[in-house]
Amino acid sequence: MDGDRNPRAFLAENQYDNDATLVGSDTASEADSGHEGYSGDLDAVKDTDRDILDEPEEHERLLEKPSRGFLGLSNGKKRTATAKKEKKQRRKARKSRTRLSGDSDMFEMEGGFKNTSSQSSSDSETRGTKWDRQLPVKKHRGRLAIVYLAIIALFIALVSGAYKASKKYTLAPTHHRLITTSNGTHHFRPTTILISLDGFRADFLTRNITPALNAFIGSGVSPQYMLPSFPSVTFPNHFTLVTGLYPESHGIVSNQFWDPTFEEEFYYTNIGVSMKPKWWTAEPLWVTAEDQKVRTAIHMWPGSEAHIPDVDPTYLDKFNGSEALPRKVERILGWLDLPGDDDNAAPDADKRPQLIAAYVPDVDADGHKYGPNSTEIRATIADVDSMLTMLVEGLFNRNLTEIVNIVIVSDHGMATTSTERLIQLDDMIDMSLVDHIDGWPLRGLRLNNPERDVPILYDQLSREAAKAGTFDVYTRETMPERYHFSNNERIAPLWVIPKTGWAVVERPDFDVADALANGKEYLPRGLHGYDHEHPLMRAIFVARGPAFPHKPNSRVEVFQNIEVYNIVCDSLGMAPHSNNGTLRLPLKTIGLHSDFDTSVPEVPSDPVDHNTDASQNDDPVAEEDPTEGKTQPDDAEGTPEDNPEDGAVEEKSSWWKFIHEELEKAKEWAKEFVDSIKGNKEGASENLEASPSISG
Repeated sequence: MDGDRNPRAFLAENQYDNDATLVGSDTASEADSGHEGYSGDLDAVKDTDRDILDEPEEHERLLEKPSRGFLGLSNGKKRTATAKKEKKQRRKARKSRTRLSGDSDMFEMEGGFKNTSSQSSSDSETRGTKWDRQLPVKKHRGRLAIVYLAIIALFIALVSGAYKASKKYTLAPTHHRLITTSNGTHHFRPTTILISLDGFRADFLTRNITPALNAFIGSGVSPQYMLPSFPSVTFPNHFTLVTGLYPESHGIVSNQFWDPTFEEEFYYTNIGVSMKPKWWTAEPLWVTAEDQKVRTAIHMWPGSEAHIPDVDPTYLDKFNGSEALPRKVERILGWLDLPGDDDNAAPDADKRPQLIAAYVPDVDADGHKYGPNSTEIRATIADVDSMLTMLVEGLFNRNLTEIVNIVIVSDHGMATTSTERLIQLDDMIDMSLVDHIDGWPLRGLRLNNPERDVPILYDQLSREAAKAGTFDVYTRETMPERYHFSNNERIAPLWVIPKTGWAVVERPDFDVADALANGKEYLPRGLHGYDHEHPLMRAIFVARGPAFPHKPNSRVEVFQNIEVYNIVCDSLGMAPHSNNGTLRLPLKTIGLHSDFDTSVPEVPSDPVDHNTDASQNDDPVAEEDPTEGKTQPDDAEGTPEDNPEDGAVEEKSSWWKFIHEELEKAKEWAKEFVDSIKGNKEGASENLEASPSISG
């Protein structure tokens, strides 16, 4: 290293700011050690010593003396023979002193004692009694070492502080879960009930048979609808709801699919296979919660029985497709009645959960069985809404209306099927080339020789699609980006995706020509799994509770169901695992559903058969709903801006009063309506095939 450019390296005095104070040292010692930046008072040096310094020879030697770099390394300038000889003499003199002082090793390591005198070694020893005890260079370097160590310590402290601050920021939401609220008799930590209504299409809310859900919307916060993820089927979307990941990211890419690594098929109704942990490679909501000491109770949620990853909910109800709706309410309220964390007498394993997630399959099951526009599905929708009424009344009776958050979602919508809207796959390709078929009603094709046959069949099917206009064909490489359905080996390399209301079938399962000739009906009568942005696939999201301090009837922008995971985590004060969602609480509202300039989404129509009048597919006109048009409580006066002192309190209490009183009337109406069509529902279509244990 060049000493002229880097004297004493970065801790040298000439590297400090101009206004920085030099590390203290005796001025005389500075002069003697030959520092270039020395500006001390030479008068402080004794006259006898000045005589030596004034000698011409000494000045010449000082000018010729090489400067040293970091750790005393020479700058590489050529020394004169005289300088070398004198250096040898000084080294000899130091060796003599070493036998007396024993400090030479330290001097050599720190750069050495610099003797600038021209005296003989004996003279040097005499003068050394005055100069050596000051040890100027050693003292200076020792102080620099202290400064250096102080800087290192400060740097370590800063890094440590930054790490702690980062860690505190990341986990900051977990402090919220320690906040407790009393209902008058017990203390509750933040608690959220997440309810999924499988197959509940967004426009079902416009049929005047859902007073409880409409009351939730009128008092809470919601978009006009929520988008599911592609493909719009049950298992992928329920895992998206609790992970915040697209299906291609969490790996449950369909209700049935082939895994080329396992060389095994995942089929959602085959519990012995589908509930093995190896299929489930993402972190669901209950694992996030349990890892952060938040107890969970999971009621039949798809995938909750799979031990993901070897972490189970505190309370777990296995799937039971025949469970009555009132029993679900009993389970939820029973968990809320358990002792809390402040009850030291109760064991931890028996204490109250903070997260309760419940799965309700009824609307989806009857949508498949009877169709989304049937009279029977209306009764099912009314039943589910009555279940929510029972839940609200249970919270009201426990004084938990302002303590517990309720988030109600669905996973997808439903479209009506028809024998006239079927695509016979066998008529378009040679089925002997196909090794395995994934998905339904869309079809993912795995071929025996994919390298050879995928391009051939893709071109062949694309030509058929252009002629028919009833389906689309994609490879993983050409899949629309908005589907987020490419980056996973579990996704088949070639896909036939029907238009909404159509289905792809193979002749061994259903012969289309024979069915049309003989009037055979295609079952199921309702299907989903189509383009997740189609109006018939729209789902719902409604939230209300202390974690959602929005104005009643608040509206937010439409979002996709990848956002639900973060929202629920925030409602519980948990730090979410990494995911594809971006929304966080509080949600940003864009107005009210009742605003005069709010455009109402058009109620979607199902596809129409060629030989069927469009009116036959319309939903039957409902009997008058006693709560029709009431999207806000009757006695809610103004908004928080109008009544800044008590507006928020009035809005909360008025909504719960509306729920408690007005729904009593709605219950009677719903009961009469349901009873009037129960016989028709129970006896309808006896030739229908039994629906799967968990509807797709």
